[in-house]
Amino acid sequence: MLGTRLAITFRGKRRVAVIGAAVVIAAGLATAVAQVAGAQPQPSISDVQAKINALTGQFDKANQQYDQVAQQLTAAKTRLKQVNKQMARDEARFEASRKLVVQIAASTYEDSGSTSLAGLLTTNDPTKVLTQASLLLQLTGTRNLQAKAFLADATQLASVQQEQQRTEAGIVQLAAKRSHTKNHIAKLLSDQKSILSTLTAQQVTQVQQGTVTSGGGNTHAHYNGPTATQAEKAVAFVFAQLGCPYSYGATGPCSVGFDCSGLVMSAWAAAGISIPRDTYSQYAALPHVSLSALQPGDLVYYNGIGHVAMYVGGGMIIDAPTEGQPVRELSMNTAWYSSTVDGAARP
Repeated sequence: MLGTRLAITFRGKRRVAVIGAAVVIAAGLATAVAQVAGAQPQPSISDVQAKINALTGQFDKANQQYDQVAQQLTAAKTRLKQVNKQMARDEARFEASRKLVVQIAASTYEDSGSTSLAGLLTTNDPTKVLTQASLLLQLTGTRNLQAKAFLADATQLASVQQEQQRTEAGIVQLAAKRSHTKNHIAKLLSDQKSILSTLTAQQVTQVQQGTVTSGGGNTHAHYNGPTATQAEKAVAFVFAQLGCPYSYGATGPCSVGFDCSGLVMSAWAAAGISIPRDTYSQYAALPHVSLSALQPGDLVYYNGIGHVAMYVGGGMIIDAPTEGQPVRELSMNTAWYSSTVDGAARP
């Protein structure tokens, strides 16, 4: 009987163990199935290319906005220096006129002890003088020609002071806008790197075939052509920059780098022709030419006019493509370029 009970007990425990193991296995399978069912499908190469190209479009636009703001900021600072010089001259003229009027008024009202007179003729604020113009003319009596000159100097000084204030406020706003744009560009570059970091080296290569980084390109070519015309000089310049780093907001030299519009602007500047700094202003200002009639030195615009390269002949362009990619020569038929071309212009 004891042996029978032990056998039954053993068989019962084995059955429990088997059932327990089956439950564990079933639970594991259920979890695995649930994980597979909930897994996100991997994006295709074309999907990733579309994301990268969308970011590139935003980057190009932000880059050109940065160039515009940087140029406006430089112009505003230059203007402020001019305004400050003008204000120094106007302040000197105002002070000289004030002293002359003080002498006239003092001789006319030597014993008046007028507090209005004292306050009016000791202030350095031209707006206060202007608010008391009638009193000033009254005080100077028949010699109000000098008073009128003083009022004219006060008007001029008040005007230039207001311009100084407006210019300084504009500089603050432009600096803030430039900083915001710079942060936006950094975010776009970070997003692009984040996407590419999830791919294998082979996948990255496949993705790049449909983006601005496609085509590899030549960074060691040399220009042996003539430099008699301005266009030829511009072409010679871009050839000399092959291999230079890309740097948004930069116009060279090679040690600093170039962005796309900075490269072509500097090239034509080296040839003696000034063109606008950013792609949008360039395309708006320069005469347009047909893509079928391109000549070396012409500028070819891409991606909603947000990107530009220089045509150098033989179906080839030289471009400062994007962050991390050097200035290079490549075919106009390269995938991204041929699919995003907008038009061309000739300085």
